[in-house]
Amino acid sequence: MTYLSRIRINPHREKGRLLLANPRTMHGAVMHAIPDDPAGERILWRLDADNPHRPFLFVLTKSKPDWSHLVEQAGWPEADGEHAAVRDYAPLLAQIAAGREFAFRLTANPVQNTSNPIKPSEIQAKQTADGRQRSYRIGHRTAAQQLTWFLTRTERWGFDVPEARTDPPARGLEPEEGPDIPSAREVRITARNRLSFKKKGDDKKPVILHTATFEGRLRITDPVVFTERLLGGIGPAKSYGCGLLTLAPLQAHTLNEHRATGNR
Repeated sequence: MTYLSRIRINPHREKGRLLLANPRTMHGAVMHAIPDDPAGERILWRLDADNPHRPFLFVLTKSKPDWSHLVEQAGWPEADGEHAAVRDYAPLLAQIAAGREFAFRLTANPVQNTSNPIKPSEIQAKQTADGRQRSYRIGHRTAAQQLTWFLTRTERWGFDVPEARTDPPARGLEPEEGPDIPSAREVRITARNRLSFKKKGDDKKPVILHTATFEGRLRITDPVVFTERLLGGIGPAKSYGCGLLTLAPLQAHTLNEHRATGNR
């Protein structure tokens, strides 16, 4: 079995603020929801804070989770409403077929691997000066780089992004048209963030991630590969809230509705 959960996080409580501020801490809270061996399965999660006063945590697990600790410590335990919704993922997986189209959302960590960074860090410069050649993972920082990273990889993830249906095409944070990537595609970057945090008990330099949230319309080209990416995630930094691709029906979808309703 696979389950998709949606948990309401209270940004006005101390624990809620701590979870929202540190992906490492949020990862730990997510792992505590699995009763058996959480290290034995791939868990994907994403924080959607379109409304900063009512952020939602989405989590994909193979085991059925228990979110009572999050509701009690960082939610609204006494309030009305559904605090932690847990849904069977099987009905969605049954709809995966070549040619099917969905609205989608993905927060990812677009990166490149290079042995010659343009602005090397102190450690990287020292290693280069010592003659030690290695590959470094560098985060893409501009919207143009991030969108290109996404659109040049969709084929290997089992889907493509159709051409825009609107005239003129809708615009978000995406860049101008480039030589290889048409700008009139049904995708836009709706959020870009630089995350900085330290690992537990680590006094070294903080972990820094550059993330981008992509929204739009996709068309499945390879159901097997696409299902693998749905369940296994896309790109690096999965432990820190990146890689969870979620879908919504197209017929009731606009980009604004997709964010407001939580149908991901």
